[in-house]
Amino acid sequence: MSASDIRLQDAQTKGWLLYDGSCGFCDRWVHFWQPILRRRGYDVAPLQSELARERVSLPDGDLMRDLRLLLADGQVVEGAAAYRFLMRRIFWTYPLYVISILPVFSSIFNWAYRCFADHRHRVSKACRLSPRQSADRS
Repeated sequence: MSASDIRLQDAQTKGWLLYDGSCGFCDRWVHFWQPILRRRGYDVAPLQSELARERVSLPDGDLMRDLRLLLADGQVVEGAAAYRFLMRRIFWTYPLYVISILPVFSSIFNWAYRCFADHRHRVSKACRLSPRQSADRS
């Protein structure tokens, strides 16, 4: 069992940000934010992990479509709503949360998320971002 598996079982964890571990951009972006999320009680895990497969009952194609936030109570927040959920809980990102819920900006935020999520592997390839090696993951 790895250190991240032990962390996933921590009773103090409020939830897990589940991301596409096969996407180089997603892998680097989520691990950049990991220390900030951990200080607030959230951990990270790839959607390809046993945790995601066991607790988010979706077929693989649907599971991999969006970033997901699995809360300790079993609730799942997905896509742009997962970003909003976390931005609302980090004081210095709260202004971004407020902008993201304004009528016109809400639609733009949702569109931008969906557009990026649907093309994330192309972005990773264009930027030559491959997922970090498993030995580097914590």
